[in-house]
Amino acid sequence: MIKTEKLIKSYGKGDLELQVLKNLSLEIQKGEFVAIIGPSGAGKSTLLYQISLLDTPTSGAVSINGNNMSALPEKEKTYFRLRELGYVFQDYALLPELTAIENVALPILMQGVSKINALKQAEEALARLSLTEKKHNLPSELSGGQQQRVSIARAIAHKPHILFADEPTANLDSVSAEPVMEAFADLHQEGQTIIMVTHETEYASKAGRVISLKDGLIVSDKKQTVGE
Repeated sequence: MIKTEKLIKSYGKGDLELQVLKNLSLEIQKGEFVAIIGPSGAGKSTLLYQISLLDTPTSGAVSINGNNMSALPEKEKTYFRLRELGYVFQDYALLPELTAIENVALPILMQGVSKINALKQAEEALARLSLTEKKHNLPSELSGGQQQRVSIARAIAHKPHILFADEPTANLDSVSAEPVMEAFADLHQEGQTIIMVTHETEYASKAGRVISLKDGLIVSDKKQTVGE
């Protein structure tokens, strides 16, 4: 489903150039739950941003479903992200003036779906995350764990082909993080492709494959029995 070839991402120029990803190639199959781990500065989030089309690599190629994403015009790439991909960030990224259901419905409305259908899809997604009773609450009226589950509902409401999560539990305590990770596990069981960056090995153990980065290179890539 995702393939990178000789991916390089650098920042700065000349003597100040910093190469964060170094000639990195990998493949991720449909339905996999992949955790990307490594120390701070290893390039975890940078890699996620390249394969999720939120950033453009310095060189190399990113393909999704056999299509070279680098060749897409920016407008088409934006629409592809909106339609085909889902995102969960560590800071929740919810609009404070919108209720939970409005936050979830917004990306669907941006695809041109009618308000009635967008709200229906949003309500279904919130129900999957056990948030029906909180659908009319503002983010400020929700706990951190609840806000993160709203952001997951927003990411999956349009049934994306791939779900990307960047440190989704970083701002949560272990009690709040548990239902978030359970949500990812349930989605994976249903066949959702998930790529998650995490610095916590406890949560990486929930994935079926763990890719370890160090200094912009893959130092290990192994499949595992979930929970081991």
